[in-house]
Amino acid sequence: MLTRKTLSLADAKKVAAAASAKAIAEGWTVVIAVHDNGGNLIYLERADGTQLGSIVVAQEKSRTALMFKRPTKVLEDTILSGRVHMMSLPGITSVEGGLPLTVDGEIVGSIGVSGVQSSQDGQVAAAGAAALT
Repeated sequence: MLTRKTLSLADAKKVAAAASAKAIAEGWTVVIAVHDNGGNLIYLERADGTQLGSIVVAQEKSRTALMFKRPTKVLEDTILSGRVHMMSLPGITSVEGGLPLTVDGEIVGSIGVSGVQSSQDGQVAAAGAAALT
């Protein structure tokens, strides 16, 4: 039997609060999605005024980061470098803003952010991820 660490609701709220603080400080309205290590959504926050389409996009960025065990920016860069066949992978959202969340080198969940430019989404996600360290 394997034992795996995963995020608690309190952990997810801590991650989201740090991400939200970054977005507010920058004046950005975003959606923040946090998943546990099984790919289950455990926390979602949409700032007032954020476009509705970002609700799904944030979740998909988070799930992509979890399922592929890497930041979505890495996948975006891979595709932009010419490996366009990567876009055909099932369940991939290859746009910056999704990060796996790790504790002691183990992936415990993920965060996805959508609402502003993808590089800005990435900054917000990074602020959230930093709350676990």
